[in-house]
Amino acid sequence: MHATPALILLIEDNPDDELLMRRALSQNHVEAELVVAHDGEEAIAYLYSQEMQQGPRPALILLDLKLPKVSGLEVLRRIRAHETTAHLPVVILTTSSEERDILESYRLGGNSYIKKPVDFAEFSCVVRNLGLYWLELNEPLP
Repeated sequence: MHATPALILLIEDNPDDELLMRRALSQNHVEAELVVAHDGEEAIAYLYSQEMQQGPRPALILLDLKLPKVSGLEVLRRIRAHETTAHLPVVILTTSSEERDILESYRLGGNSYIKKPVDFAEFSCVVRNLGLYWLELNEPLP
C-alpha cells in the first residue's frame, strides 16, 4: 500500500455513477483519494492546473466517453498530447460498446476499455479489480 492514498481522477458527468464509484471504492477498501471532473472541460482544466502540476499526479484516470462540453475522446487526445500527462494511465469506463469508440479509444492511447456494468455487484467487482491492478500491482512511472 502507498504511504498516502493514491489519487484517482474520475471524469464522469452522471452523479449516480459518481455515487456508485464512491460506494464501490469504499466497499472494496480501495485506498484512494477521488477527484471528480463533471465534464471534459473541467477535466482538462484540472489536469493542467497549478494544483495538479505541484501536487500528486493521478495514479489512474477513469474516463467516461459521453461527456458534455468536451468529449471523452477529445480529453484522451489532449492527455496524450501533453508531456506532463502523456503517460498517465487512462481507463475508459463507459456505457458505450460501439466498435468505433473502442477502436478510437485504443488508437488515442487508452490503456484499457471497460463497459460499465449495470448491476452494482458487477460494478463493484470491476472497481475492486481496477484498484488492485492499477493502484497495487502496476508500477507507475517515477
